Amino acid sequence: MKQVFLLLFFLSGFFIFLSAQKIDSAGFKPAGISPRPALDTVIGFSARPGFIPGNKLLNEKAEPVSNLVFRRNAPQKDALFYLVAGLVLLLALLRFNFPRYFNNLFRVFFNTSLRQSQLTDQLIMARLPSLLFNLFFILSGGLFIYLLLYQLHWINEQLNWGIAGICVGLIGITYGVKFLTLKFTGWLTGYHEMVNTYIFVVFLICKIIGVFLLPFLILLSFADPAIVKVAVTLSILVTGFMLVLRFFRSYGILQNKLKISRFHFLLYILGIEILPLLLIYKGLMVLLGKNL
Repeated sequence: MKQVFLLLFFLSGFFIFLSAQKIDSAGFKPAGISPRPALDTVIGFSARPGFIPGNKLLNEKAEPVSNLVFRRNAPQKDALFYLVAGLVLLLALLRFNFPRYFNNLFRVFFNTSLRQSQLTDQLIMARLPSLLFNLFFILSGGLFIYLLLYQLHWINEQLNWGIAGICVGLIGITYGVKFLTLKFTGWLTGYHEMVNTYIFVVFLICKIIGVFLLPFLILLSFADPAIVKVAVTLSILVTGFMLVLRFFRSYGILQNKLKISRFHFLLYILGIEILPLLLIYKGLMVLLGKNL
Protein backbone atom coordinates (compact mmCIF):
# COMPACT_ATOMS: atom_id res chain seq x y z
CA MET A 1 0.00 0.00 0.00
CA LYS A 2 2.84 2.40 0.83
CA GLN A 3 4.41 2.00 -2.61
CA VAL A 4 1.06 2.69 -4.35
CA PHE A 5 0.48 5.76 -2.15
CA LEU A 6 3.93 7.25 -2.87
CA LEU A 7 3.48 6.63 -6.61
CA LEU A 8 0.17 8.51 -6.61
CA PHE A 9 1.73 11.37 -4.60
CA PHE A 10 4.60 11.90 -7.05
CA LEU A 11 2.25 11.68 -10.06
CA SER A 12 -0.07 14.33 -8.60
CA GLY A 13 2.90 16.65 -7.88
CA PHE A 14 4.16 16.21 -11.43
CA PHE A 15 0.78 17.18 -12.95
CA ILE A 16 0.57 20.27 -10.68
CA PHE A 17 4.07 21.41 -11.86
CA LEU A 18 3.06 21.07 -15.54
CA SER A 19 -0.09 23.11 -15.02
CA ALA A 20 1.88 25.91 -13.32
CA GLN A 21 4.32 26.13 -16.24
CA LYS A 22 1.43 26.47 -18.71
CA ILE A 23 -0.11 29.32 -16.71
CA ASP A 24 3.25 31.17 -16.57
CA SER A 25 3.91 30.73 -20.31
CA ALA A 26 0.38 31.97 -21.10
CA GLY A 27 1.25 35.46 -19.75
CA PHE A 28 0.27 35.22 -16.08
CA LYS A 29 2.69 36.64 -13.51
CA PRO A 30 3.82 34.38 -10.70
CA ALA A 31 2.70 35.47 -7.29
CA GLY A 32 5.12 37.55 -5.16
CA ILE A 33 7.37 38.78 -8.07
CA SER A 34 7.25 42.49 -8.89
CA PRO A 35 8.04 43.85 -12.40
CA ARG A 36 11.63 45.06 -13.08
CA PRO A 37 11.87 48.86 -12.98
CA ALA A 38 13.26 50.86 -15.93
CA LEU A 39 16.91 52.01 -15.87
CA ASP A 40 16.04 55.73 -15.92
CA THR A 41 13.97 55.50 -12.72
CA VAL A 42 16.40 53.67 -10.46
CA ILE A 43 17.13 55.68 -7.31
CA GLY A 44 16.06 58.91 -8.92
CA PHE A 45 18.68 58.80 -11.72
CA SER A 46 17.71 59.89 -15.20
CA ALA A 47 19.21 59.08 -18.57
CA ARG A 48 18.27 62.59 -19.75
CA PRO A 49 20.87 65.46 -19.70
CA GLY A 50 19.83 66.56 -16.21
CA PHE A 51 21.18 63.31 -14.69
CA ILE A 52 20.45 64.38 -11.07
CA PRO A 53 17.95 67.25 -11.09
CA GLY A 54 18.59 69.91 -8.47
CA ASN A 55 22.09 68.74 -7.48
CA LYS A 56 24.18 71.79 -6.57
CA LEU A 57 27.44 69.96 -7.20
CA LEU A 58 26.70 69.50 -10.91
CA ASN A 59 26.56 72.33 -13.44
CA GLU A 60 23.69 71.17 -15.63
CA LYS A 61 23.32 74.29 -17.77
CA ALA A 62 26.95 74.86 -18.86
CA GLU A 63 28.57 73.59 -22.03
CA PRO A 64 30.36 70.27 -21.61
CA VAL A 65 34.14 70.62 -21.39
CA SER A 66 36.72 67.97 -22.21
CA ASN A 67 40.19 68.24 -20.68
CA LEU A 68 42.96 66.56 -22.64
CA VAL A 69 45.50 64.77 -20.50
CA PHE A 70 48.92 64.20 -22.02
CA ARG A 71 51.51 61.81 -20.70
CA ARG A 72 54.40 63.73 -19.13
CA ASN A 73 57.77 62.56 -20.32
CA ALA A 74 60.05 63.40 -17.42
CA PRO A 75 63.70 63.97 -18.39
CA GLN A 76 66.03 61.17 -17.42
CA LYS A 77 68.62 62.74 -15.12
CA ASP A 78 69.97 59.64 -13.40
CA ALA A 79 73.36 59.76 -15.12
CA LEU A 80 73.69 63.50 -14.48
CA PHE A 81 72.74 62.99 -10.84
CA TYR A 82 75.44 60.38 -10.31
CA LEU A 83 77.98 62.56 -12.12
CA VAL A 84 77.29 65.60 -9.93
CA ALA A 85 77.16 63.40 -6.83
CA GLY A 86 80.55 61.98 -7.81
CA LEU A 87 82.01 65.50 -7.95
CA VAL A 88 80.57 66.28 -4.51
CA LEU A 89 82.05 63.04 -3.18
CA LEU A 90 85.42 63.86 -4.75
CA LEU A 91 85.51 67.28 -3.08
CA ALA A 92 84.49 65.72 0.23
CA LEU A 93 87.34 63.20 -0.02
CA LEU A 94 89.84 65.96 -0.87
CA ARG A 95 88.58 68.05 2.03
CA PHE A 96 88.79 65.05 4.39
CA ASN A 97 92.26 63.87 3.33
CA PHE A 98 93.87 67.32 2.95
CA PRO A 99 92.12 69.60 5.47
CA ARG A 100 95.19 71.72 6.12
CA TYR A 101 95.78 72.37 2.43
CA PHE A 102 92.11 73.18 1.91
CA ASN A 103 92.03 75.72 4.72
CA ASN A 104 95.33 77.34 3.68
CA LEU A 105 94.03 77.58 0.12
CA PHE A 106 91.24 79.94 1.14
CA ARG A 107 93.40 81.82 3.63
CA VAL A 108 95.93 82.67 0.95
CA PHE A 109 93.17 83.50 -1.55
CA PHE A 110 91.60 86.10 0.73
CA ASN A 111 95.05 87.51 1.56
CA THR A 112 95.34 89.80 -1.46
CA SER A 113 98.97 90.80 -0.85
CA LEU A 114 100.25 87.21 -0.52
CA ARG A 115 102.45 88.28 2.38
CA GLN A 116 101.92 85.05 4.24
CA SER A 117 104.94 83.52 2.55
CA GLN A 118 104.94 80.54 4.90
CA LEU A 119 101.43 79.47 3.86
CA THR A 120 102.27 80.11 0.22
CA ASP A 121 105.38 77.94 0.45
CA GLN A 122 103.37 75.18 2.09
CA LEU A 123 100.87 75.24 -0.75
CA ILE A 124 103.61 75.24 -3.38
CA MET A 125 105.41 72.29 -1.77
CA ALA A 126 102.23 70.19 -1.48
CA ARG A 127 102.37 68.70 -4.98
CA LEU A 128 99.84 65.87 -4.63
CA PRO A 129 96.90 67.87 -3.21
CA SER A 130 97.66 70.67 -5.66
CA LEU A 131 97.45 68.23 -8.57
CA LEU A 132 94.21 66.70 -7.27
CA PHE A 133 92.54 70.08 -6.76
CA ASN A 134 93.62 71.10 -10.25
CA LEU A 135 92.00 67.95 -11.64
CA PHE A 136 88.86 68.79 -9.69
CA PHE A 137 88.85 72.25 -11.29
CA ILE A 138 89.14 70.70 -14.76
CA LEU A 139 86.20 68.35 -14.13
CA SER A 140 84.05 71.02 -12.51
CA GLY A 141 84.85 73.66 -15.14
CA GLY A 142 84.26 71.29 -18.05
CA LEU A 143 80.90 70.16 -16.71
CA PHE A 144 79.95 73.78 -16.04
CA ILE A 145 80.69 74.74 -19.65
CA TYR A 146 78.62 71.80 -20.88
CA LEU A 147 75.63 72.64 -18.67
CA LEU A 148 75.94 76.29 -19.68
CA LEU A 149 75.74 75.31 -23.35
CA TYR A 150 72.72 73.13 -22.56
CA GLN A 151 70.91 75.89 -20.69
CA LEU A 152 71.59 78.29 -23.57
CA HIS A 153 69.95 75.69 -25.89
CA TRP A 154 73.11 75.12 -27.90
CA ILE A 155 72.92 71.44 -26.94
CA ASN A 156 69.69 69.44 -27.09
CA GLU A 157 70.65 66.49 -24.89
CA GLN A 158 70.65 66.65 -21.10
CA LEU A 159 73.88 64.66 -20.92
CA ASN A 160 75.97 63.82 -23.95
CA TRP A 161 79.08 62.04 -22.70
CA GLY A 162 81.03 62.82 -25.85
CA ILE A 163 80.53 66.59 -25.77
CA ALA A 164 80.93 66.70 -21.98
CA GLY A 165 84.23 64.85 -22.31
CA ILE A 166 85.35 67.29 -25.02
CA CYS A 167 84.59 70.26 -22.73
CA VAL A 168 86.60 68.71 -19.91
CA GLY A 169 89.42 67.79 -22.29
CA LEU A 170 89.63 71.29 -23.77
CA ILE A 171 90.04 72.87 -20.35
CA GLY A 172 92.64 70.28 -19.37
CA ILE A 173 94.61 70.78 -22.58
CA THR A 174 94.43 74.57 -22.31
CA TYR A 175 95.80 74.75 -18.78
CA GLY A 176 98.27 71.95 -19.42
CA VAL A 177 99.75 73.83 -22.39
CA LYS A 178 99.77 77.03 -20.36
CA PHE A 179 101.65 75.33 -17.52
CA LEU A 180 104.27 73.85 -19.85
CA THR A 181 104.66 77.15 -21.72
CA LEU A 182 105.23 79.10 -18.53
CA LYS A 183 107.71 76.53 -17.26
CA PHE A 184 109.60 76.65 -20.53
CA THR A 185 109.58 80.46 -20.45
CA GLY A 186 110.98 80.46 -16.91
CA TRP A 187 113.71 78.02 -17.88
CA LEU A 188 114.53 80.01 -21.01
CA THR A 189 114.70 83.44 -19.34
CA GLY A 190 116.02 82.37 -15.94
CA TYR A 191 113.10 83.85 -14.00
CA HIS A 192 112.18 80.61 -12.27
CA GLU A 193 110.94 82.21 -9.07
CA MET A 194 108.69 84.78 -10.75
CA VAL A 195 107.25 82.21 -13.14
CA ASN A 196 106.51 79.80 -10.28
CA THR A 197 104.79 82.59 -8.35
CA TYR A 198 102.69 83.48 -11.38
CA ILE A 199 101.76 79.82 -11.93
CA PHE A 200 100.82 79.57 -8.26
CA VAL A 201 98.48 82.59 -8.55
CA VAL A 202 96.88 81.27 -11.76
CA PHE A 203 96.11 77.83 -10.39
CA LEU A 204 95.15 79.19 -6.97
CA ILE A 205 92.30 81.10 -8.58
CA CYS A 206 91.46 78.05 -10.69
CA LYS A 207 91.13 75.86 -7.60
CA ILE A 208 88.83 78.39 -5.95
CA ILE A 209 86.74 78.59 -9.12
CA GLY A 210 86.42 74.80 -9.19
CA VAL A 211 85.08 74.70 -5.63
CA PHE A 212 82.87 77.75 -6.24
CA LEU A 213 81.21 76.22 -9.32
CA LEU A 214 80.01 73.08 -7.54
CA PRO A 215 76.78 74.59 -6.07
CA PHE A 216 75.99 76.13 -9.45
CA LEU A 217 76.40 72.72 -11.10
CA ILE A 218 73.65 71.40 -8.83
CA LEU A 219 71.38 74.36 -9.66
CA LEU A 220 71.99 74.13 -13.40
CA SER A 221 71.24 70.41 -13.33
CA PHE A 222 68.10 70.15 -11.19
CA ALA A 223 66.65 73.60 -10.38
CA ASP A 224 63.54 75.22 -11.90
CA PRO A 225 64.00 77.34 -15.06
CA ALA A 226 63.55 80.62 -13.16
CA ILE A 227 66.28 79.69 -10.68
CA VAL A 228 68.50 78.41 -13.49
CA LYS A 229 68.45 81.81 -15.22
CA VAL A 230 69.59 83.55 -12.05
CA ALA A 231 72.24 80.89 -11.43
CA VAL A 232 73.64 81.22 -14.97
CA THR A 233 73.94 85.00 -14.71
CA LEU A 234 75.45 84.94 -11.23
CA SER A 235 77.96 82.19 -12.01
CA ILE A 236 79.19 83.95 -15.16
CA LEU A 237 79.58 87.25 -13.32
CA VAL A 238 81.48 85.80 -10.38
CA THR A 239 83.69 83.60 -12.58
CA GLY A 240 84.52 86.60 -14.75
CA PHE A 241 85.30 88.64 -11.65
CA MET A 242 87.71 85.95 -10.41
CA LEU A 243 89.49 85.85 -13.75
CA VAL A 244 89.89 89.62 -13.74
CA LEU A 245 91.09 89.42 -10.13
CA ARG A 246 93.69 86.89 -11.25
CA PHE A 247 95.04 89.32 -13.83
CA PHE A 248 95.35 92.16 -11.34
CA ARG A 249 97.02 90.03 -8.67
CA SER A 250 99.43 88.58 -11.20
CA TYR A 251 100.31 92.01 -12.53
CA GLY A 252 100.90 93.32 -9.00
CA ILE A 253 103.44 90.56 -8.36
CA LEU A 254 105.21 90.74 -11.73
CA GLN A 255 105.36 94.53 -11.80
CA ASN A 256 107.37 94.69 -8.58
CA LYS A 257 109.84 91.99 -9.64
CA LEU A 258 110.13 92.39 -13.42
CA LYS A 259 109.22 96.05 -13.93
CA ILE A 260 107.02 95.28 -16.93
CA SER A 261 104.65 97.83 -18.41
CA ARG A 262 100.89 97.51 -18.47
CA PHE A 263 100.90 97.41 -22.27
CA HIS A 264 103.17 94.35 -22.43
CA PHE A 265 101.19 92.63 -19.71
CA LEU A 266 97.99 93.36 -21.67
CA LEU A 267 99.54 91.80 -24.75
CA TYR A 268 100.40 88.73 -22.70
CA ILE A 269 96.84 88.50 -21.36
CA LEU A 270 95.38 88.74 -24.85
CA GLY A 271 97.76 86.16 -26.30
CA ILE A 272 97.89 83.61 -23.49
CA GLU A 273 94.61 84.04 -21.62
CA ILE A 274 91.96 85.41 -24.01
CA LEU A 275 93.04 83.76 -27.27
CA PRO A 276 92.80 80.15 -25.95
CA LEU A 277 89.29 80.84 -24.64
CA LEU A 278 88.26 82.16 -28.04
CA LEU A 279 89.74 79.08 -29.71
CA ILE A 280 87.80 76.83 -27.32
CA TYR A 281 84.62 78.75 -28.11
CA LYS A 282 85.22 78.50 -31.86
CA GLY A 283 85.97 74.79 -31.63
CA LEU A 284 82.79 74.11 -29.68
CA MET A 285 80.70 76.07 -32.16
CA VAL A 286 82.14 74.09 -35.07
CA LEU A 287 81.58 70.80 -33.25
CA LEU A 288 78.03 71.65 -32.22
CA GLY A 289 77.25 72.90 -35.74
CA LYS A 290 78.17 69.49 -37.15
CA ASN A 291 76.15 67.56 -34.55
CA LEU A 292 72.99 69.65 -34.82
